[in-house]
Parts: sequence; structure tokens; C-alpha cells
Amino acid sequence: MKKNLLFLAPAALVMLASCSGGNSEPNAGAIRVDADTVAVPVRVAKVVAEDVPQLVEFTANVEANKTNEIAPQSPVRIKAIKAEVGDRVAQGQELVVMDNTNLANAKTQLDNAKIEFSRIDELYKVGGASKSQWDAQKTNLDVLQTSYDNMLENTTLRSPISGVVTARNYDAGDLYSGKAVLVVQQIQPVKLLINVNEQYFSMVKEGMNIDNITFDAYPGEIFSGKVSIVYPTLDANTRTFPVEIKIANANNRVRPGMFARVTMNFGTQRHVVVPDQSVVKQVGSGDRYVYTVTADNRVSYDKIELGRRIGNSYEIISGIQDGATVVVFGQNKLVNGKLITVVE
Repeated sequence: MKKNLLFLAPAALVMLASCSGGNSEPNAGAIRVDADTVAVPVRVAKVVAEDVPQLVEFTANVEANKTNEIAPQSPVRIKAIKAEVGDRVAQGQELVVMDNTNLANAKTQLDNAKIEFSRIDELYKVGGASKSQWDAQKTNLDVLQTSYDNMLENTTLRSPISGVVTARNYDAGDLYSGKAVLVVQQIQPVKLLINVNEQYFSMVKEGMNIDNITFDAYPGEIFSGKVSIVYPTLDANTRTFPVEIKIANANNRVRPGMFARVTMNFGTQRHVVVPDQSVVKQVGSGDRYVYTVTADNRVSYDKIELGRRIGNSYEIISGIQDGATVVVFGQNKLVNGKLITVVE
């Protein structure tokens, strides 16, 4: 009996090992099949194409239409400053008076030259002076006159534009040393410079009305302007072209340095619109995806190109067909090709 028992025990062990080994692989396979066939509950939405306004927002800083720095041509002591920061000034208005000592000397030389030329001119008419003498005196007079006119212009400084004084860098009695005495800016109108994407190059025209301009300084208010310049070349690096927009600014509320948002309307295009909950960001990249439901109740992980946000939805430029069904809840348990079941 002991021999039989000893003989049967190894046999039983062999049979046990055989059964155990034979069952391990099918069981593992069954687990994988079951996992693949277990449907993940999700919520879905059907999406359709709509006529989507092509509204594009650009940002810019407000600039003065013109800026002029009031300064003399050479270092001279400042005698008087007749405007303060914030003052409105008219074109041609006297703003700064410089020391006139050099001007007085130049005026004396000019007066003497006029007398000398008058004498030579009378002599030349009666043959008492040569043509070369006349020419020499006339040239000297012209040089002194030009010098005096230039010095006069740089002694009494006038504004070449109508505008607002926005900076003052000296006081009376200071010696001018290179920086502008005053800065005058024209703020009727003001201008914005935006960089527009290449795809809109043929759509932006000079004179085009811009009806949606906002400023952080005036929340809730909308201003309007007009395209004044469309630059003819594009930046090869950014694929954009500059566009200048002018705002009439009749009430002077818009000031240089303000931050502006410009919304331009480029018509409408028919694009699919999806709920924002359906859009999935790819980890580690800026790509966006949606899970689209296939005919066999599985999902396809599809890359999309986003357009503009519209409330709680996104415009889709490409990646989804009109009439598709997309997952809006439950994406965290999905992978490409996963079986799903739709729940309310």
C-alpha cells in the first residue's frame, strides 16, 4: 500500500501541475476580453455645423496720431516756458522762449549786411561796382539771413501741431542739453497698430469700419474706428501684417498708452460647433481632441483644430464631421477604440 501511495502521489502532483498550467493562460485571456467588452458609461451630444461669425480679437496700445518734441537746435539757456503738462495748444502757438543773446548778435550782422548790399547794389547799377562784388555781397547777405531765420526759429519755439502737452523736462533758467523741453501729442485722432493673420490679408481694406473697440479704462463701452493704413508686406516670422486703425476721439477720452482690444468681423463660415465639455487637451502638448462615437458604439480619439469660443461651445475648424456624436462626460475612463454605453 505504501508503494502505491508513493507512486500515486507524484502522479497526482503531475496532474495538478498540468491542470494549473493549462488554466493560467485562458484565464488571463478571459480577463483581457472582459475588460475590452465592458462598456464605459458616458454622456454624448450630437453636433451640427452652423454659420459662425468670424470674429477675431486683436490687442494694441493707443498711440498719438502725431508726436512732436519741442527743442532748440543747439544748447541754449531757457528763458521761459509758456505751457504746462495737460495744456491744449494750437498749431503755431508760442511755447518756449530761449535766451536771445545770439539772436541779437545775428540781427546786428544781418542789418549791417543789408546796408552794405544796398550800397553795392546802387554802385553796381551805375557801373561803380563789378558783378563779382555784387555777387559776393548778395551771397553774404543770403547766408546771414538764413542763419538769422534759423536762429529766430530756435529762439522762439512754436508748436507745429495742435494737441496736448504730455511732457515737460526743464524749468526756466535751465540750460537745454538734448532732451526735449516739451512734448506735444495730437490725440484727435488717436491710432492703434495691430498685427493681423495672413489669412485675412485680402479681406482688410483701407477705410474699413471697425465697430467693436474696447478699452480696459472704460469697461462695458464700445468705441468705433476706421482702418487708415494696411501695410503692404508681411512679417515672414509671424505671418502677420500691420494694420493701423484711427479713432476720431472727439471727446478726448482715449489717451495714448491705454490698452485696447479690437474685434474685427470677417463674415461667417459654416463650421461644426461642439460643447466645451467635449474638448480634451492632450497632456504634454497644446493639441486638442474629442472622443467621437463610432457606428459600433466605440470611440475614436480625433484631433481637432479649435476656432473661437462661443459661450459654452467651441467652433471647430477641422477634425469633426457635421452630425457627429461626441462624448461630453466620462472621457477620463476612455481610450481610443473603447466600448461605451450612453447614459442620460
